[in-house]
Amino acid sequence: MGWRAFRFLASQIAAGLVLWLIWVYLIHPEATPAQQVMVVLAGFCLGGWIWWLVDSWNGARLLRWLRQSELGAAPDLSGIWGEAGVRMRRWIRQGEQQVHQGDQRLNDILSALQASPNGVVLLDEQGRIEWCNQISAKQFGFDAKRDVLQSIGNLVRDPQFSAYFAAHDFTHDLVMQGRESTPSRPVRLSVQLYGYGEGRKLLLARDVTALEQAEAMRRDFVANVSHEIRTPLTVLAGFVETLQNLPLEEDERNRYLELMAQQAERMRHLVEDLLTLSRLEGSPLPSNNDWVSVAHLLTRCENEARGLSNALTRKQVRPHVLNFPDEAALKHAGEIAGASAELHSAFSNLLANAMRYTPAGGQIDVSWQILDDGTARFSVKDSGPGIDEKHVSRLTERFYRVDRSRSRDTGGTGLGLAIVKHVLQRHGAKLHISSAMGKGSEFSVTFPVTRVRSSSADATASLLSR
Repeated sequence: MGWRAFRFLASQIAAGLVLWLIWVYLIHPEATPAQQVMVVLAGFCLGGWIWWLVDSWNGARLLRWLRQSELGAAPDLSGIWGEAGVRMRRWIRQGEQQVHQGDQRLNDILSALQASPNGVVLLDEQGRIEWCNQISAKQFGFDAKRDVLQSIGNLVRDPQFSAYFAAHDFTHDLVMQGRESTPSRPVRLSVQLYGYGEGRKLLLARDVTALEQAEAMRRDFVANVSHEIRTPLTVLAGFVETLQNLPLEEDERNRYLELMAQQAERMRHLVEDLLTLSRLEGSPLPSNNDWVSVAHLLTRCENEARGLSNALTRKQVRPHVLNFPDEAALKHAGEIAGASAELHSAFSNLLANAMRYTPAGGQIDVSWQILDDGTARFSVKDSGPGIDEKHVSRLTERFYRVDRSRSRDTGGTGLGLAIVKHVLQRHGAKLHISSAMGKGSEFSVTFPVTRVRSSSADATASLLSR
């Protein structure tokens, strides 16, 4: 303010002095002292008016720039208006930076919500959609742009959700059917609303299909294990009571003891399979440096398969027709990197499964191929009744059976293919099942390149041919 007052006084003095000089030396040299004083005072007034006009003009320029709100168009001013302009530019620049930083933080938050594996929907106080991420758009069938400011009640028509939204009791979640749910592939969503701000709501949706399936599998597993063990125990208890309380002939007693032995063997197999599954789930992955001879594996599986076929068809006229690779093919079968016991368990379970579901006299073809891309393929193809397509995706579930009565008659525990699945996952292999009703089934396993190598003889011949 002191500089501003100094400039104002300087303008008045300069204007008064100039006007006095012009009046005394050019216009009226004979002017009296009184007249000269009047001229000086008039100059003072004129200087004040000139300063006021210039100052008002600078202020108007600054005001015009503020109204335009363009930082680059700021006028170049001096004095107090110049300092005011500089400070205002600084404040505007800081404000723009804060707005930019706020927008950046908001974008970061929205990007984080967009990357969330759960559905996120922001609702206003009327329940209209303000924003939603892509997961929620897929879960509920929203269009992120089209459905903005649309009422969620008009877009999600599930009666359970409508009742949940209308009740305004958001202390618990709602498990509802997903939009993409089908009878063959159910989808379940856990939805919960949270209030925030002034009447706004945050909707979180989580896909709990896998959790519910896991819980259902756990319940089924406990129920199936209980049932599988209770059935032979009931038979054993009944036979024991019979043997204790009734006088029996030697032949009849031996027949009961044989049946008891069968039931005990059935429980033993069940316990062994359960222990195998537990061991597979809790043990480290098999090494890539332990190589197992495929020829040895297939020879062992063939011997066991022929013995099982004779046991399964002991009351039939013809056993199964089993076709395995011949000796010449076995010489070039190569090796697999992994655990020998686990691989044998997987191969033998696939064979046992094929024989149990193939009628006596049916044909079972076993093959092993090292493919051109370095991978290897093991397959078991049978001429059994085939499997309906609706069952194929669930065959590797524990205790899942297409025909319960038939599998029990053949002695299966319902865990064989579950063991196969776990073994193959641990070896990086993939199981493929193809089947058609009345045309048999084929179970094939593809091993990755990293777990397959040719035999040493083949490798030597390859080096000599280079």
